Amino acid sequence: MSAGGERGGERGRRPLRIGNASGFYGDRFDAMREMLTGGELDVLTGDYLAELTLLILGRDRLKDARLGYAKTFLRQLEENLALAHERGVRIVANAGGLNPGALADAVRELAERVGVPVRVAHVEGDSLPLPERALTANAYLGGGGIARCLGADADVVVTGRVTDAALVTGPAAWWFGWGPQEYDRLAGAVVAGHVLECGTQATGGNYAFFADVFDRSRERPKTRLGFPLAELHADGTAVITKHPGTAGRVDTGTVTAQLLYETGPPRYAGPDVTARLDTVRLTREGPDRVRISGVRGEAPPPTLKAGVTRVGGWRNEVVFVLTGLDVEAKAALVREQLEDALSAARSRPAEVRWELVRTDRPDADTQERASALLRLVVRDPDPANVGRVVSGAAIEGALGSIPGFHVTAPPGKGAPYGVFEAVYVNASEAEHVAVLPDGERVRVPHPAATRPLEPVREVAVPPPAPDGPTRRAPLGTVAGARSGDKGGDANVGVWVRSDEAWRWLAHTLTVERLRELLPETAALPVTRHVLPNLRAVNFVIEGLLGEGVASQARFDPQAKALGEWLRSRHIDIPEVLL
Repeated sequence: MSAGGERGGERGRRPLRIGNASGFYGDRFDAMREMLTGGELDVLTGDYLAELTLLILGRDRLKDARLGYAKTFLRQLEENLALAHERGVRIVANAGGLNPGALADAVRELAERVGVPVRVAHVEGDSLPLPERALTANAYLGGGGIARCLGADADVVVTGRVTDAALVTGPAAWWFGWGPQEYDRLAGAVVAGHVLECGTQATGGNYAFFADVFDRSRERPKTRLGFPLAELHADGTAVITKHPGTAGRVDTGTVTAQLLYETGPPRYAGPDVTARLDTVRLTREGPDRVRISGVRGEAPPPTLKAGVTRVGGWRNEVVFVLTGLDVEAKAALVREQLEDALSAARSRPAEVRWELVRTDRPDADTQERASALLRLVVRDPDPANVGRVVSGAAIEGALGSIPGFHVTAPPGKGAPYGVFEAVYVNASEAEHVAVLPDGERVRVPHPAATRPLEPVREVAVPPPAPDGPTRRAPLGTVAGARSGDKGGDANVGVWVRSDEAWRWLAHTLTVERLRELLPETAALPVTRHVLPNLRAVNFVIEGLLGEGVASQARFDPQAKALGEWLRSRHIDIPEVLL
């Protein structure tokens, strides 16, 4: 298998073709086969570990100590291991989760069962001592262990918690023989890895201008987007593309959107290198080809990010349906009746939240379009305080409440919710180990040179556009956005597609204006980062997501649609841009 991947000893003398077949645990199952059959590849990666995933795997491991890894990956290999062997494609995935050694053993057993001779290695050492009440604690490792495994001729490498970009920096360092202080090259690989890590988000998925990607005029439009790949060069530059004939689009817009996803300051820190996002330059090279160049890198920080998950408490939810006339008055009565019942209970839930969602329309032609939703969410450390006390209060008054009383689903007894916390530990607290195909354990040293993170000096923006007539319109008429979660914080990156629009956006979309447009952020710390090369501003909103996605603190717990809400808000836009 290995010799085919190197094309007869060409490794390092030509670009590395590295693709992605998974952006999260649950991504499209057939993607691995599609990537292996769609065109030439040297390495195929898979990212299975979102912040929420480790909590899920932690619960699996509590039930069975042999588990703790992404089982879907094994099923994908069962169908595709022979194909990867035939084509000489090496596979690198972080599907090992909390138990990479067990997954490596399972891959060996699978290979023997299907009769495919492969060499399997894994990377471990990310697991940290558990803080009190924690379910998991894992440091984000870099790509060094992956590079060592591939250097030992591994065909399949599985890891635990590494950074998403490490799935690319590791293979790149192996392919080109980069040293640990070749910062610009490593930073280029980090940026390419960040573009690839979320799969089809780089080829038009979750894209603000989705109508440009999905051609609905065709009788049978292609809606299953192709997954991305990078042609990575020895100098760290890369071309983002996809296999020929696959659906979707790769252009500077789709790549910009993914670059802004779940990022913060321009110094994008990782265990291998700190990449300067403010130096990234994108150039369209042709249909579905975007070159990434100019990326500068710096020594990584002396600390590693680590993720800690724990059970935060218990949660219950009831959604009341309010139909027809007098929606506000109906909501007030339901809320008053429930509040009385909860206050009369032995122990009221510690947190009670109400939200009225006006999905109703006047004179509606269906009952559903005539209905609004009143959502009740309760939380408490004690499961008894969110169970029968809530479900009983919601249902027992059903015949003595508003006309048309009903709920979307019978209330249950409540369920535990998780909490994700990002902490930072000294790099020496995690022992990065590559377990090679022959079983040898090799300790991977952390970078000897480090550099503490510092804010980037505020960059100059072009002078404002001259005054002229404006028109009130949605921001999304001229601007794209991509948003996401980083623990309890959210980010929303906003970009435009022309220099003229950039002169307007850079001076208009300030922190103060963002708070006006998104009132939920008004009382929260908000920081704006300017990325002129991308014609973009990136906002980090602290605390918007409470204790992270697993805590489900808000309607959109991962802030996936925060950018689309921002784009829908009306603002005065120069008519010349419209």
